Order: sequence, then C-alpha cells, then structure tokens
Amino acid sequence: MALISYLTTIRFEAGALAALAEEMAAVGIARPLVVTDPGIAACGLLDKLLAALPARQAATLFDETPANPTEDAVDKAVERYRMVGCDGLIAFGGGSSMDLAKAVGLMATHEGPLERYMAILGGVPRITEAVAPTIAIPTTAGTGSEVGRGSVITLRDGRKLTMLSPHLIPKRAICDPELTLGLPPGVTAATGMDAMTHCIETFISPLENPPAAAIALDGVGRAGRWIERATQRGDDLEARWNMMMAALHGGLTFQKGLGAVHALSHPLGSIQEPRLHHGTLNAVILPAVLRFNAAHTGDKYAELRRVLGLEPDADLSDYITGLNARLGLPANLREMGVTDQVIPAMVEAALRDHTAKTNPRPLERADVEALYAEAMGN
Repeated sequence: MALISYLTTIRFEAGALAALAEEMAAVGIARPLVVTDPGIAACGLLDKLLAALPARQAATLFDETPANPTEDAVDKAVERYRMVGCDGLIAFGGGSSMDLAKAVGLMATHEGPLERYMAILGGVPRITEAVAPTIAIPTTAGTGSEVGRGSVITLRDGRKLTMLSPHLIPKRAICDPELTLGLPPGVTAATGMDAMTHCIETFISPLENPPAAAIALDGVGRAGRWIERATQRGDDLEARWNMMMAALHGGLTFQKGLGAVHALSHPLGSIQEPRLHHGTLNAVILPAVLRFNAAHTGDKYAELRRVLGLEPDADLSDYITGLNARLGLPANLREMGVTDQVIPAMVEAALRDHTAKTNPRPLERADVEALYAEAMGN
C-alpha cells in the first residue's frame, strides 16, 4: 500500500501577489507577522507586499531573518509575534524566511524548547495542528519551502537540525514569478541549482512514491531547460515562471526523501564563518554524489538523461559540473572558503542528518569522508 498525501493550496501566476488579501481571509489571518530578511526590505520588494495588504490590515514586520535561520532569531520573532497579538504569519523571501516563519508559527503555539521538535530527536509527533497559519510567498526560485513540511534551524549549540511535520506546511502558497524579475545572476544560479538538486535527489530516493517521482522528473527537465536563460536574462518572465515551477516541483517531492547532497550540505550551512549559501553548496556537492550513487539507482539515471536532453551515455556528474561552470558557480568547497579543519565535524553531523537515510546507496563514514574530499577539490 502507498499512503500519499498532497499538500496545500497554491496560487501560481504572474501577479498572484494581488490576491494576498483574499488568501489571508481564507485562512483567518487578520494581524500577520511578516517574516522577511534585510535584503528584501532594502530592495523594494517589501513595498510590493505591503501594498497588497488590505488597508484595514494591521501587519507587524520582522525583517531580521539571517541567511541560515537560528534559534535566537526564532525567539526574537516569537517575542514580537506575542507582544503585538499576531494571529498568523506571512513568510516573504527565500527559504530562510520561510523556514523561520514555520518555526515561529510552531513556537508561538507550542511549549519550548525548540530542540524537542527536531525530527532526529523524536520531535515529529510533538508538532500538532495548533501551529499558527502561514502564507508563504517566495521571492526566489529555489527551495520549494513554500510547500515543504520542513524547517531547518541552527540551534544555539551549533547543530543545524530539521523539524518535519505536515502541520508545518504553509496553509497557502502564493507563487508570483514577477517577484523574481531582476534577481541577480549569482542568486538566480544558486537558487536554481537548489531546485535542480531537490528534484534529482527526490527522484533517485529509494522510497516508493510514483506521483512524487513524476513531479521530480518534470522539475529536473524544466530546470535543465530554463536555468541558464533565467540566469542570463533577468527580465525573462517565461524563464522565471519555469524556474519558479521547478522550485515548486522540488518542494512538492520532499516527501519522497532527499539524500547525501543534503546530508553533506546541512552541516556546512551551520558554519558561522564563512556563511555558506545552501543552494551553492548543493550545486558543488552534487557531482560527487551522482558519481557515488551511479550503480545504485536502476534505470533512473537514464530517465534523468532523457529529460535533460543528454546522450544515452552522457555522464550526469560531468553535465552538472559543466552546468555549474557555465552558471559561474564555484568549482569546489575550497573556493567557497571551506577549510580542511572543519571537515571532521562535518562528517559526524552528516552521518546523523536525517536525509542520509534516504540516499540510494548506504552511507558509511569512509564514504562521507571521500565525498567531502572530492567536493573540496582534493
């Protein structure tokens, strides 16, 4: 038996932001906390969101989301939520803002501490339907968090852990590709490769979920066709539409499980200096993991080659390496500023990461060490 559940209500179209008031009414939000980051507040996008709010609506702003959301940021946002009597959240930005908003919605309605809700610590059944309602509005095309059941938070002790629950899925997602027009090429490339990686990893996951697999495969092909054009032509709405759809596809398939790319990238995202972008990490690590898994995925690599328009004997790892180069992304982790000294701690964390369990090839310590070495460019 396959038990399959999909997922939330999504409004997807150019100009969809104009329906914000309607969606707020549908989920019963009258006093939202708007969770975003300083970059969104500075670039003018926030003005578009505030203009879409109904005139009678009282909104409170939290624009202090860090690049990798932290427990401290969650506590600060929850304090503001409670102080002004908010009744829901609007997550506006990339994956960090959406992950932070989900955690705020949880901690505003559940007893602490935050770590007791982490999946790896047995937290899944502790998350109830009391989570405050959230409307997610992505401004990048990458994470798919607007339809995802997870929230990744770095705790005060440095652990970067994930909460998982269907109750964390935003009640509504507003996907408006116009919000991504003019996104800088580097951000477009990095977030686009995040979407590509999500779709590839969920497709090759050994868990059985044919609907998710079909969605993931379409997402891979869509990202492969449109990512370079979106990166090169920031005002191309068609390319932006398709990349936002590819990102959504990745989020819709998280239920099928991720794999070694995320097991290795999650710990690196907890490093305080340098701050490392999750999508870029995924892009850089992906070629090594594709090589590692090649003999353990049946005919799935052939399907990936087909939707990417590659020759039947093409090397997927080489394709991703070449794509990264054309997009101007780093060639290895060392170029991103990762040092050899941090790798032993990363190995330990990767082995504990929940995504390691759904990699198609079992991960042993020596495997993780070898994958990190290859991704470092050694």
